[in-house]
Amino acid sequence: KMNKFTKVFLLTLVLAIGILATACPKRTSIGDIESDPSRFVGKEVAIAGTVETSFGISIPVIQNGRGGIYKIDDGTGEIWVITQRTVPSKGAQLGVKGKIQNGVNYNGKNYGLVLMEDDRRFAKR
Repeated sequence: KMNKFTKVFLLTLVLAIGILATACPKRTSIGDIESDPSRFVGKEVAIAGTVETSFGISIPVIQNGRGGIYKIDDGTGEIWVITQRTVPSKGAQLGVKGKIQNGVNYNGKNYGLVLMEDDRRFAKR
């Protein structure tokens, strides 16, 4: 028979694992996003790949004065990522989490499908 402390501990552990699991979206391929964008628009996704190109800007009206856009390729497709952080350099391997948006205009250019970056992790070397 389990004592009360063990039951409370196990219940807390199960709830914590459930919360953590829902906080981290599973990785989605860019090819899947491109093939059915309506399924992903407005939803949080996690992607991983290599930075193909990046453009940084410094504008005082942006939250921290910097930001930009970069294109990431995961081997199944490419997608532009908009960030309010310093842009990663070409060739960087990273994972990105954020929301997919459709029809974004940025710096005078139209990008049909973009990921609005919430978080980023560089691959370990």
